[in-house]
Amino acid sequence: MEDRSEKDQPDVDEVLDELTDLRDSVEDDRQREQVDKTISLVTQLPRRERIRRRIGKYTTRDAAETFVGGIIFSLPLLVEDGVFDIAEHFTTTQVLNVPVFLIANVLFIVLVTVGLVYWADFRRVDVSKPILGFIPRRLFGILCISFMVATGMTLLWGRAFDGDPTNIEVIGRITIIWAAAAFGGAIGDILPGESQGKDLAPENF
Repeated sequence: MEDRSEKDQPDVDEVLDELTDLRDSVEDDRQREQVDKTISLVTQLPRRERIRRRIGKYTTRDAAETFVGGIIFSLPLLVEDGVFDIAEHFTTTQVLNVPVFLIANVLFIVLVTVGLVYWADFRRVDVSKPILGFIPRRLFGILCISFMVATGMTLLWGRAFDGDPTNIEVIGRITIIWAAAAFGGAIGDILPGESQGKDLAPENF
């Protein structure tokens, strides 16, 4: 009987789904504010499986978590001289003067980041209010912040121009650190769950 009654109880994720759909369809600001308050109350309900909580908003705290995760994951690579060898491989292996492995590495970073955020079973992450109607804000934020972390740390620790590399080798070194920073940033963002705070949406500025 107890198991059946628990099974018949509404799932909080389903309630949040319905409320989010309602918020997106409401045009009146006051009504939308009421829906947001209701969503906030629902997310504060005690749950046995908080790890399954849905992530919809993208806040400044999410960006900070990406920044911290990117630094933590990129630090081990910054002290490895193997980064130089990989960067040289990226830039010297070319097809029709195009560094195909360097380009492939950038695509690899983007695809794996997408997989960690939206396909891996860490959290249920929604795409809401995308940039230009099709670029997910969270993905854009993770990739940009992690790239800035990679560039900044590579320059700060003197790893960018060590050994008098070519300009394209410098880019190659940064992309290697970027890979670790992007993966760490994605995990740092989504593992803690949805952050409280102001949603970083264009209409909120």
